[in-house]
Amino acid sequence: MIKVLCNWFLIFVLFIGCSDNEQPQSKEINYSVTDDLGKELVFSSLPKKVITLAPNLTEMIFYINEGNRLIGNTTYCDFPEAAKRITNVGDMLSVNYEKILSLNPDLVFITVEGNNKESYEKMIQLDIKVFVSNPRDYNGIKKTFSDFGKIFNKEEMTDSILSGWDNSISSVVTDTSIFKGKTAMILVALKPVMLAGNNTFLNEFLKLLHIKNIAEDSKMNYPIFNREEVLKRDPDMIIFPADDVFTQNDIKDNYPEWKNLKAIKNEMVFIINPNLLLRPGPRFAEALKTLADNIKSKM
Repeated sequence: MIKVLCNWFLIFVLFIGCSDNEQPQSKEINYSVTDDLGKELVFSSLPKKVITLAPNLTEMIFYINEGNRLIGNTTYCDFPEAAKRITNVGDMLSVNYEKILSLNPDLVFITVEGNNKESYEKMIQLDIKVFVSNPRDYNGIKKTFSDFGKIFNKEEMTDSILSGWDNSISSVVTDTSIFKGKTAMILVALKPVMLAGNNTFLNEFLKLLHIKNIAEDSKMNYPIFNREEVLKRDPDMIIFPADDVFTQNDIKDNYPEWKNLKAIKNEMVFIINPNLLLRPGPRFAEALKTLADNIKSKM
C-alpha cells in the first residue's frame, strides 16, 4: 500500500509540473545523454535538483519550464527574472564547492568557455555528476538545447522549439543580401582590443548575415589585436556587446586614430546588449534579428 501511495504521489508531482501541452514527465530507467566532451551520462531517473554555472544554461532550464528543478546558479544568471531568486553558488570562474555540496544536486551543468577546467575536475573529484556544454555555433546551441530535452524528457517540446528557431533564422537570413561584401569586427573587449575569432558562436552571427569577420583568419578563438592592425583591416562595421552607457565616442576616445575607420566615419558602430549577444542560448535567433535590424536601420 505504501509503495502504491508513493508511486501515486510521484506521478502527481510530475503532472503538476507540466503545462497542458507538454508531454508527461516519465522516463524509462537507465537512459543516457552524451555531453560536448563526449562523455556519456547515465540517468536512472529525471534529475530533481540541478545547478547551472552559466547564464545561457540557466536560460535553457527556464525555457523548457524546468526552473522548479533549479536549486543553484551564478551571479550572472539574471534572465529570466526568476533566475535572480535562485541560490548563488559562485560567479562562473569562482565556484563555492561547499555550497554546491550542501545543496546535494543530482546534476550540474557547466560550459567550456564560461567555466574553467579546474571547476570541472574538482566536481568530478567530489563525485558530482557534471554535464559539459560547448556550443561553438548555432548547431552547437541546438545540440545543447536538444540534450536538455533528453535529460528532462522534453524532447517533443525542444524539437518543436528548435523548428521555430530555424524558421526565425531563415526569415532573417533571407532578408540580409544587402550585407554581402561588408566586413565587421566583433569587439569583445576594448582594452586590450579583443575580437571574436572564427571558431566562436559570435562569428556565427556574421556568417549567417553574410558579413566577413576581419578576425576570421586568427587561430585563436578570441585574439588580441593591436590598434594598427584594426586600422589596416578597416572594418565596415564594429559590433560591440556592451551596456548602452557606451557610445561610438567612447571607442574613439580610447583609440583616437580609429576616427579614420570606415565604421566610425559612416557611424556603423552597433552597441548591442551583451546579455543578449554574448549568451549561446535560447535567445540566439532573437539576438540575430536584433543585430540585423540595427544594421539595416543605418544602411
